Amino acid sequence: MEPDDYPLAAPRSAPAADPRALCTPDAHHGADDHGTGTPGPQGSNGSHGAEQPDHPADAAGTRPKETPAPDNTAAGTTGATAGAADGTAGATANTGATAGPAAGAPGGSGTPGTLCVACRKGAVGRDGHCEHCGHAQPRERDHVESELAGAVAAVTDRGLRHHRNEDAFALCETALPDGTPAVAAVVCDGVSSATRPDEASAAAAAAARESLPAALRSGTPVRQALHDALVAAGTAVTTLSGVDGTDYRYGEPRPHQNAPACTIVSALLSGDELTVGWIGDSRVYWVPDDRTAPARLTEDDSWAAQMVAGGLLTEREAYADPRAHAITGWLGADAYELAPHIATFLPDRPGVVIVCTDGLWNYAESAGEMALAVPADARTRPLHGAQALVGYALDGGGHDNVTVAVLPFSGAPSGAAEPAGEATA
Repeated sequence: MEPDDYPLAAPRSAPAADPRALCTPDAHHGADDHGTGTPGPQGSNGSHGAEQPDHPADAAGTRPKETPAPDNTAAGTTGATAGAADGTAGATANTGATAGPAAGAPGGSGTPGTLCVACRKGAVGRDGHCEHCGHAQPRERDHVESELAGAVAAVTDRGLRHHRNEDAFALCETALPDGTPAVAAVVCDGVSSATRPDEASAAAAAAARESLPAALRSGTPVRQALHDALVAAGTAVTTLSGVDGTDYRYGEPRPHQNAPACTIVSALLSGDELTVGWIGDSRVYWVPDDRTAPARLTEDDSWAAQMVAGGLLTEREAYADPRAHAITGWLGADAYELAPHIATFLPDRPGVVIVCTDGLWNYAESAGEMALAVPADARTRPLHGAQALVGYALDGGGHDNVTVAVLPFSGAPSGAAEPAGEATA
């Protein structure tokens, strides 16, 4: 694991929330993503099966992981890329782009009557399958790319073993009241052991995108604005369970077991500051151009991380345990608490910030491995960098949904910029 401190940029202050207690009441049993009994990557969130109360990973306050069943569609098939959909918010010209349908929207594959993308002979039926060869058509959300004028870019892909994409992302670019430019990426990973994980990630990303730029423009301090955006995302996911997320108290008896759930991670560049916030095990990495001292900037909300942090197990012992990658923090009505981790750093040289789900970091877990996977020109070509990293994960096996955002950092800006745009996936 990477050290807690960031060697190139000292934290401005401690994280906003202390790590959770090692044992929390009210276990939520479900499968997160990555196999505990098969070789290959281990991490979180993806294709999950039914609850297994007798599974060794069923520890209180955690969501265990399972190996997903092979996809029924042809391996390697991805959907068409969805471009940015422009929009405006208020009087300020803030454009938006969404990858995949909004929360609650149907994610059907193919349009009835269109030509099959596989055989190019049959028409697509109402069930999304070709009436000639039976091939399932790619869904809009299977593969999506978005970029905001070189300031930030992101790509999400279904992967090779999932039947749908349960990840989502949001991008936004705006300015603080003093004119300092601010750009952010939010990445969400649906917990597949829960119901409607794809809706959970989409709702969380959309809520964060709506909250963050507005707060920054109004003068809310950066750390507080990011904290509030993650809380807004949690409220949106909780509301999917049919309860009023604004009045819901985490830790109370939960009538909505196996509620929609997801993880969330965000990185925000404002001037010479980098602020990160997260709940769950999606991660942020810093990779400088010269590749000296890359670093992982987040600490997983996972069973293994808590065992190591509490001094109960060595790192080797913790990660050899079947419970290692069970997550202990997530968004949803059955989450024990909603306590975002927030930290601020000061990068001291040009580089890129990588925000990703475990669909990528399972294949490049350490900061050194991630630095080797990031293309040399990622800072000047962030969309190409995100595409290359998604391809890296797919070449490694595509075990999970993969989502990657790349934020270039060129150093402290020489002047202020006007408000720009926003995007959501």
